[in-house]
Amino acid sequence: MDLDEYDYLEKAVEPPVPSTNGAGEKDRSSRRRSSAGGGRDLEERGSKRPRSGEDRERHRSGRDREDGKEKVREKDRDFSPAYENFPNCSVPSEDEAHDMTSNKNDASDEMESSCSFQRHVSHVLTNDEVTALLKQKNKYKWEMPAVDIPKSKWVGTGENMQGAPDDPFVDVKGKLRDHWQNTLSDNLNSRLRFFSLCNSYRDIMHCNKKPFYLKGSKVDSSTMDAYIMHALSHVHRTRDVVIKNDAKLRNDANTDILDDNLYRDQGFTRPKVLFLLPLKSIARRVVKRLIQLSPLTQKDNAMGLFKKEFDESDDEEETENSSKPADFNLLFAGDVEDHFLFGIKYTKKSVKLYSNFYASDIIVASPLALKLKIDGGEDVKKKGHAKENDSDFLSSIEIVVVDHADVISMQNWSHLHSVLEQLNQLPSKEHVANVMRIRPWYLDQHARYYRQTIVLSSYLTPEMNALFNGSCSNYEGKVKLVTEFTGVLPKIQLEVRQVYERFDASSVGESDDARFDYFCTRVYPKIQESDEGGVLLFVSSYFEYIRMSNFLKSQDASFCRIGEATSQPDISRARLWFFEGQKKILLYSERSHFFHRYKIRGGHHLVVYSLPGRKDFYPELVNMLGESPNPKCNVLFSPLDILKLERIVGTSSARRLISSDKSMFVFC
Repeated sequence: MDLDEYDYLEKAVEPPVPSTNGAGEKDRSSRRRSSAGGGRDLEERGSKRPRSGEDRERHRSGRDREDGKEKVREKDRDFSPAYENFPNCSVPSEDEAHDMTSNKNDASDEMESSCSFQRHVSHVLTNDEVTALLKQKNKYKWEMPAVDIPKSKWVGTGENMQGAPDDPFVDVKGKLRDHWQNTLSDNLNSRLRFFSLCNSYRDIMHCNKKPFYLKGSKVDSSTMDAYIMHALSHVHRTRDVVIKNDAKLRNDANTDILDDNLYRDQGFTRPKVLFLLPLKSIARRVVKRLIQLSPLTQKDNAMGLFKKEFDESDDEEETENSSKPADFNLLFAGDVEDHFLFGIKYTKKSVKLYSNFYASDIIVASPLALKLKIDGGEDVKKKGHAKENDSDFLSSIEIVVVDHADVISMQNWSHLHSVLEQLNQLPSKEHVANVMRIRPWYLDQHARYYRQTIVLSSYLTPEMNALFNGSCSNYEGKVKLVTEFTGVLPKIQLEVRQVYERFDASSVGESDDARFDYFCTRVYPKIQESDEGGVLLFVSSYFEYIRMSNFLKSQDASFCRIGEATSQPDISRARLWFFEGQKKILLYSERSHFFHRYKIRGGHHLVVYSLPGRKDFYPELVNMLGESPNPKCNVLFSPLDILKLERIVGTSSARRLISSDKSMFVFC
């Protein structure tokens, strides 16, 4: 622990009632020496004898010497500062005070042991439980309605959850509870549902969150507040346990830590919560709200350097007179930098940003920055040479929140996967003062089975499913949101014939080749034979973009392309060529559309090689054919595209398209 933590521990044993001396001034020395519960003086360092009144006076006033003789003020009785203002009140003896303190601590311990935090961290996994977790057989056995989320329900593994408890704050410390009730007031109930779900310490996949940039500001803020409240509760619980045990060990120096697992209350390192976010503007929203929900008296200085590093503009300020869609303007209104990494440290009265990683309670990072930190890339960039792996501060992470995972999927999903794989590994160096107080499941390398992972996204992808099933192994179980979609076809403003063509793929590994073969043999020959240009060829992944580009080159096709790595001059040139008909085909990627939202003109025939992950992109693409006198649309899909398909055509229609004996379907 660092110095201000020790200061926090010393102040934790102050009595609630300040004492005064004969002149009416506060006796601060006596206050520091008195215990909080029993009114008896703490033992002096190196001695177990309680101080007498004479000793206290000497400690307070010093020794006055005159002619080699000490002048000592006379005291007729011993007193405890907590009782000196009540002369008729009897002062308990040392044994009675000890019993009173013990009873109070026992009652407090009993209440603490029943909270969800204590139950979660105190559970000891058996070998059979670990074996079952390694097999990763996730069967969702129960379900409950998802209130306030239309046509959705929660499904889960493990023990059945019977909705939100009567008092979701039953496990929350008093200071946090009071502050949240005052801060949130009327908006508190909307936060409690997801907070109670987080407080179950299960892994959570919320894959239908309406983000702030899709006119879902209230819903998004409610979910964000809930996981921030859960993170704050966990940090405070963790520190309270350490502080209480430190006080017990100071009062009883003969306690053997190894004889009682209650004193094993720490991890390898201090950081316990990790927020993984895609953009600086989103990180600013989270940190700003984190500080607002923290019951601290000193917050003004916390945002100083942070405001310089992160844009101070309004997070949800929409750009005026813009030709871009409203959701694009809101998402990219602030700082869109995707490289940030810093720690947040809590003390008794303040929160400190940009603290040392090993002295922090919460880490806020983008997957890219954390991946570079793990690989030593930051040191190569700054010093010109690589440094040894320094990711030990991730060894004791107990809560991971991946917010806006759909935006992260548009960056580099492999970075997120690499970061999660690095969590809860054995540290390469020793970073704690007392190894005997490390929790046993850390030493057994079972920490990943206690880590809670919360993934929040506006839609679900196969990659998110794979991450949730493969990298999340919480012994408490998993909770996942399941939604019935109505589709986005009504948003299409044109009367266009949309032909959906199904091809067969027996496995995920074969689906890419099967799609490519179907396009080369069934779709491209028709494009090649047609004299009409204006073919807008849309692909959803970078791999497909490169593969299709190479194929068109090999066919000596008349095409241009716009991808996420295309320079601005090349983009302008490609759009002009396609609009004027100089190029027959325009290859267009989903990532490019996500980061730029171009309105492509000159298109007559839309070929969707692979469906977009974002459902709203589909009607935008179809509506780009508005200037064509005879618009056409062809969509390729396989049964493995069910997640994308149901968001576009609706869940019931998607099931019919997958199970039907026919392979071609028409929507008008």
